[in-house]
Amino acid sequence: MSVFAPALAQHLPGQWYRQYEGFPPPKNHRLIADRVWDCGPAPSAVQDFPEAPIPLLDGPDGAQLCVIERPRYPRQYLIAPLEPKGFKPHHFRMVAEPNGIAVPNDPVRAAAAVTRRVLPRYRQALDAVHHNAHIQPEPPHRLPAPEVAQTLTLIWYPDGVVGAPYKSVPEDARTVLYSCYFQYSPHESAFALPASYSTSDRALLIQSAVRLLTAQGVGVNFRHATPGPPTRPPTAAPGTQPTVGTPSSARR
Repeated sequence: MSVFAPALAQHLPGQWYRQYEGFPPPKNHRLIADRVWDCGPAPSAVQDFPEAPIPLLDGPDGAQLCVIERPRYPRQYLIAPLEPKGFKPHHFRMVAEPNGIAVPNDPVRAAAAVTRRVLPRYRQALDAVHHNAHIQPEPPHRLPAPEVAQTLTLIWYPDGVVGAPYKSVPEDARTVLYSCYFQYSPHESAFALPASYSTSDRALLIQSAVRLLTAQGVGVNFRHATPGPPTRPPTAAPGTQPTVGTPSSARR
């Protein structure tokens, strides 16, 4: 290894050199493995053999290659590119890994293979990372929701009804609730989406109401009603069936 790595650097195009003469101590193997830009065997080879020497080769424009003895192949090495330092995780997003290759212990043949198969992909990946860092230096974190002046709390009641007391509904929200098939129940003094609608219909209507309300700047919360005495749904008169209108039929 002490002979192969410098000889390989001499035959690579451009200015390549060993980073330092001594091998990295074993404790640095994990740091190197975290930077190996390879989805093949190179990262595991670094971690599984912590005592194996791993020389690093520095090249033009911050490029780095690591040279690893290939496990179970005494006359071969793994040459893998390293991720550049000083960049953030989102700069590597959607960038294809350049990956490394296995080479024979002949420095001239190994350099030819690396020049043909590794360095072009490595150059493209480095250019993509630099481009990402230029157009988006900071991570695209999700922004918090803006503060709202009005809030509506929709309540899940034990009988399956979703609604809210009339006095708690902002005036700007009432038209939206009506348009999403919420009904005003005078004797309950509340807006309510009847439990007679199917589960899927209620989910769509609630989703539509939330979308329209938030678009108008009205915040929407959900809460369960305080448990109380059980309620029984009204029963139909003998020999009759209740008529339930669905949102789709109502629209037609």
